[in-house]
Amino acid sequence: MKNYKIISPPFPLNFKRMSQKELKAYCDWYLSIIPERMKTLRDAVQTTPGYEQWEADFSPESLDILGEWFSKNIKTRKQTRQEKEEIYSNSPAWFRKVDIGNEELTNLTFSLAIDMSMYLSQVFLKNIPGLKWLHVVKTRKDDINYGQPVIEGFDRLCFNPVHMLVTFAYGLADNTYDSRGLSELYELWKKLKAQ
Repeated sequence: MKNYKIISPPFPLNFKRMSQKELKAYCDWYLSIIPERMKTLRDAVQTTPGYEQWEADFSPESLDILGEWFSKNIKTRKQTRQEKEEIYSNSPAWFRKVDIGNEELTNLTFSLAIDMSMYLSQVFLKNIPGLKWLHVVKTRKDDINYGQPVIEGFDRLCFNPVHMLVTFAYGLADNTYDSRGLSELYELWKKLKAQ
C-alpha cells in the first residue's frame, strides 16, 4: 500500500460547529469523491499479495475478501493524554467517567475505513432497491448522524457508512469483531430493509 493516498477532507470535520453551507459542501464532496476513492481502494487491495484477484464488483460476496483484507491492515497508535482530555472536554458529564483506552486508530486506518464506507454504501445502493442518500441536517445537533450523508430506506433507520466502518475498525483493532463482520453488517441491514 505504499502508493495509497490517504483521504483528506477539505473541511475540519466538526459537524456540530459547521454551518449549513459547510455541511452541504461536505456532503457534496463526500458523494463526488466516491468514484475516485473506489479506484484507490481497489488498487490498494489488488496490490496486496494474495488479494490480486479481488473484484470491486459491488457484490455482497466481495465483502468477504474485503473484510479479511481490512482486518489485516488495521493499525493503531498510542493515544496521547492531550487527545484523551480533549475527548472528555467535548463529551457529556456522564462520559467523563468512562475509561478511554490507550490505543487510537492511525490516519491510514481512518482513511481505509472511509474508503470502505464508500464501497459498502455502493454495495447497498446497487443491490437493495429503494435505498437512497440522505443528508441529515434537519435534526438536533446531538444526533449521531447530524450533518453527514447517510443511506435511508432501512425501516425507520438510517445507515451512516462512515460511522459504521470506523466502529468496525475499532472492533477489529480490539478483537471484538473479526473479518466476517463486514459481510455480517451488510446482511443485518439487508434484513432491516426486508421488514
